[in-house]
Amino acid sequence: MATVKLLGDDELSDEARAVFDDIRATRKSDFVNNFWRALAHDPVTLKRTWESIKAVMGPGVLDPKVKEMIYIAVSVAHGCSYCIHSHTASARAKGMTEAEFNELLAIVGMASETNRLVTALGVEVDAEYDIR
Repeated sequence: MATVKLLGDDELSDEARAVFDDIRATRKSDFVNNFWRALAHDPVTLKRTWESIKAVMGPGVLDPKVKEMIYIAVSVAHGCSYCIHSHTASARAKGMTEAEFNELLAIVGMASETNRLVTALGVEVDAEYDIR
């Protein structure tokens, strides 16, 4: 349950409406999800976050599907159910298969386990891995 009211299109400030228009144009869809509707209470944060998302998740060296899969992994690590769901849907729309999703989750689970073991054991980084 949201901690703020999710704003409908008829409740947006002019600034938030401009961002929603850009979201729709960029994504070529009329759908604006609940994350943006919650952020719409603060048009400055809404715009800053949208601009950052466009820059980071837009065209670059990494394949768009890979970017979504990385986003899923970080969202799992941080326990963000909303982001897990939304970026899994995006990754699937970009061609992620069930086999890729399952392998991704296995990697996230394994990394989480070994990260905790290394932290608990206080294992120092091997000189061979020091890339400075």
